[in-house]
Amino acid sequence: MTRRFRTACGAVGLILLALLSWWTVTTVSPPAVVPASAPAEEFSGERARVHQEQVSREQHPAGSPAADRVREYILGQLDEIGVDARVQDSVGATGALGGMAMARVQNVVAEIPGTDSTGTLFLLAHYDSVQVSFGAGDDGAGVSTLLETARALTSGAAPRNDIVLVFTDAEEACLCGAEAFMTSDPLAKDGGVVLNFEARGSSGPAIMFETGRGNADLVDVYGASVPYPVATSFAVEVYRILPNDTDFSPFRDDGRFTGLNTAYIDGSATYHAPEDRAEYQSVESLQHHGSNALALAKSLGADDLGALAVPSADDATYFPAFGQLIRYPGWAVWPLAALALLTVAAAAVIVVRRGKATWGRMVAALGLGVLPIIVSAAAAQLFWMLLTAIRPGYGQLSDPWSPGWYRIAVVALVFTVVVAWLALLRRRFGAEALAVGGLAWLAVVGITMAAATPGGSYLAAIPALVGGIAMILQVLLRGGIVAQLVSGAVAVVILAPTVALFFPAMGLERGAAAALFASFLGITLVPVLELLFPDPDRRSRRIARAVPGIAALTAAVLATGMGLTVDRFDKAHPVPVEMMYAMDADTGKAYWVRPGGDPTGWSDPMVDRSEDLSGAFGVLHGDAMVGDAKPADLKAPEVTVVSERIVGGDRELDLRIVPQRTGRLVYLEAEEGTVLSATARGRDVPLSAADGGDSAGGAGGDSAGGRFTLLFHAPPADGLDLTLRIKGSGPLTLRVMDGSDGLSELPGFIPRPDGVGVMGSHTSELAVVARTITL
Repeated sequence: MTRRFRTACGAVGLILLALLSWWTVTTVSPPAVVPASAPAEEFSGERARVHQEQVSREQHPAGSPAADRVREYILGQLDEIGVDARVQDSVGATGALGGMAMARVQNVVAEIPGTDSTGTLFLLAHYDSVQVSFGAGDDGAGVSTLLETARALTSGAAPRNDIVLVFTDAEEACLCGAEAFMTSDPLAKDGGVVLNFEARGSSGPAIMFETGRGNADLVDVYGASVPYPVATSFAVEVYRILPNDTDFSPFRDDGRFTGLNTAYIDGSATYHAPEDRAEYQSVESLQHHGSNALALAKSLGADDLGALAVPSADDATYFPAFGQLIRYPGWAVWPLAALALLTVAAAAVIVVRRGKATWGRMVAALGLGVLPIIVSAAAAQLFWMLLTAIRPGYGQLSDPWSPGWYRIAVVALVFTVVVAWLALLRRRFGAEALAVGGLAWLAVVGITMAAATPGGSYLAAIPALVGGIAMILQVLLRGGIVAQLVSGAVAVVILAPTVALFFPAMGLERGAAAALFASFLGITLVPVLELLFPDPDRRSRRIARAVPGIAALTAAVLATGMGLTVDRFDKAHPVPVEMMYAMDADTGKAYWVRPGGDPTGWSDPMVDRSEDLSGAFGVLHGDAMVGDAKPADLKAPEVTVVSERIVGGDRELDLRIVPQRTGRLVYLEAEEGTVLSATARGRDVPLSAADGGDSAGGAGGDSAGGRFTLLFHAPPADGLDLTLRIKGSGPLTLRVMDGSDGLSELPGFIPRPDGVGVMGSHTSELAVVARTITL
């Protein structure tokens, strides 16, 4: 093979693989929008968009008048299509988000009766937003998906199974609406299959990212029924590790339900922020959500839900490819990982026996094979550090407003690392030995993941397996370019979509995750990349050996420059900064509180020191930048003893806590050991034991008591009713506070200039007023 022909083969092969990468990424992109003129039985993104715009006209946290208006809109739309709906007015309680939290919830529950039901299919979305957000994506996307899906379902033949739509309240506060429905609504008592619809951003594909345990049967239904499957079993494994929750969590953990959780997650700069408005949201992403939701509802509405509501024997392994969902049973994970390791080992033996490397060089190459993996991940994190140094505002975000060019830059950096590794070491150790060394590490990762995260083992095991086979064919056939191209194509099909999906999932802030899988892809392409280099047994010019690396690095630099040009902070794309206000009504002391940073300098005149105020204000957490503020004309909650009695020598108090302004939450705490039991609006409040675990005190009391804390969201306007059993007959010291939203009217607040926005969080713009009372 001549030098020119060899180089041409490498260049053409890489171009073909690059085109394949582009195509595989497009297959996990949202579909085109279906117009409003489409047949009634279809899901139309344009029709759903109308709902999304309507439910996101105002910021509507749980308990707010705006949330009432959203709820009335949902009820009105269900009435228009002839679906009976009701409001479940209840109290939900969870500790899922850290600490005990409760909320008064008003879920909208609607039922489409089945003709011969074998079980119940539940479609979930929450209609509340965080306090600073308009909730167009989170979760106006889910609400509009359910409304348009319900309309389409009622336009055709009635389903076989009962379908219940649950528009939950107070998801953002504490997942309390889902918990209240699951534990107290009669429709939930027999369990069933749950489909939850969410959004954590403004764009991207609708990813089915979470399942219950034993997901094989439901994943089969998903793969066979949805028109645009985007799901990976590795995403499920990752989500099980992360401390994240949605309305799906209470159902997942209960044991009576199976189900799937879906969300689109790109464009995370809008997440929980004031910019979560309809004009920022992708209609294509909404279409993806809805097309799959309707297909699943129809399929599960006709299936045997009695069987599907029971977990399968194991989890499936699955990933998207060519617009389909490739899946195989969980029992095959270990055999596949072991076969990959054996194949790479066989490749190493053949490379040595055919004289392509000595055993010493092969062993050295095996050790050096880990370098591109480690250095690629490190390079991605250093890249983010560089970006935040150039644009400090990026440190306030997990992903820039327009991250596309930066993602390309990270991939180009990864290939720079792989090509540099190959260029520096190939003459000494041989390209074949280096390729096998890299594949060996992929095989080891495949084995490790089979043990720790089985659903992700395929990402390393399959590329290692096909790469090992291709290397064996290359050495035995003295060329094997076709085999290496096929191997590269398999790796592209598996890994390119994963890289594309991991960028929005983890953000550039944790770009090492996407870079890790991009390095896997680079390693499998080493035999193709090697074709671009001069023949190693000739004395070639140094510049010729450096050309591939220079090309990759140039691409990274150019992409970074484009990113810096395209992505800029402005009024529509601000730097988010979180601010809070806290006041002690007993002392008259008030504080500005900034939990995070502010690279803009806007808030610096309001804060001047680091201080932990959580002891005085229980809703605050840890050190923050703090500054003295002017006391505002805000009143603390009023606490009234409605009645009291002595029970077994202990005091029992019936209290009513009434916020004196429009409040979003009430928080109460008492000293350790003083409260034996507590109930709020008829629900037991678990007490925290001294060791941090749960005490039995909330479920009837114990002799020692526990630490009483209660965060209650969306308190009723007429007050929160609370019953406390106090140890002994002495007085009770109670710390009580409430929180309202909005800082702009408080004295001394400096208005945000253009380009400085509100941080998307559950505590942004929160004004807390506390007092201590003795009862």
